Amino acid sequence: MSETRAGFVAIIGAPNAGKSTLVNALVGEKVSIVTHKVQTTRFQIRGIAMLDDAQMVLVDTPGIFQPKEKDRLSRSMVHAAWTGADDADAIVHVVDAPAFIRQQNGEGGGQDRLATEDTERVIKGLKLRDRKNVFLALNKIDEVEREALLEVIAYFQATEVFDQTFLISAINRDGVDDLATELVKALPKGPYLYPPDQAADIPSRLMAAEITREKLFLRLHQELPYASTVETEKWTRQKNGDIRIDQVIYVKRPSQKPIVLGKNGKTIKDIGAKARLEMQDWLGCKVHLFLFVKVREKWVDDPARYQQSGLEFDV
Repeated sequence: MSETRAGFVAIIGAPNAGKSTLVNALVGEKVSIVTHKVQTTRFQIRGIAMLDDAQMVLVDTPGIFQPKEKDRLSRSMVHAAWTGADDADAIVHVVDAPAFIRQQNGEGGGQDRLATEDTERVIKGLKLRDRKNVFLALNKIDEVEREALLEVIAYFQATEVFDQTFLISAINRDGVDDLATELVKALPKGPYLYPPDQAADIPSRLMAAEITREKLFLRLHQELPYASTVETEKWTRQKNGDIRIDQVIYVKRPSQKPIVLGKNGKTIKDIGAKARLEMQDWLGCKVHLFLFVKVREKWVDDPARYQQSGLEFDV
């Protein structure tokens, strides 16, 4: 009988580099939400990938960026990202290759500049840690010419931070299997940490809230500010096996409430319908989802909100 391996792999990088998409690709099913908004992932989400005789626990971390001094939520998120990296057996630094190339060529806009600055910030942090088993994943390679990648590879190799470099397209799964093979080698030998059929380590109530938050951001990513959140208030298993889920969407200002509701409640109905269908697919039963919108101006300064998500309040 072959020996098993099990361990943690932290997926880190700048916001919107494709970390959550990579985690979902490695796990083989959706465990982390993906939206147009940067900094969508707010806390560590653990996806569990079974690869032959190895169990890889993938820690999808919030994006690493320069938080504003008074932005408690952002500071807490960045702290969570580095904590995930420090506790892991291996680290994958995911880089948005097209954004980096555009910025290096002087063609990038403000978002590309921020992505490149945040990428450099991650590299500096990794140098301070002097870690082994650090892998570079140049993502979205399907969007760039092969020749352009050669200079980028050379640039990152010169940092002397990474043990290996992989060219991937997480959304298409290109190169993902090769990365997974090498990550398994970095895991310590030992028994599995979770049941083999478990795909994620996240409470069901929190996962349900994440699903709705994804649909909220996908529907209103241009109109709704980043500082909104979703909480599952009630979770009731009914006698016929159906599940009733009551959730509250919290916004910071009264003017944001009608944006979420939409004319005649159309927007929130659309968000709820999409979230309900995904929850039913995830839970394997009929879901009755009830959404409410409330204003909570100071939710980002409420310690209880951080505790629910596994974030530290004072960092």
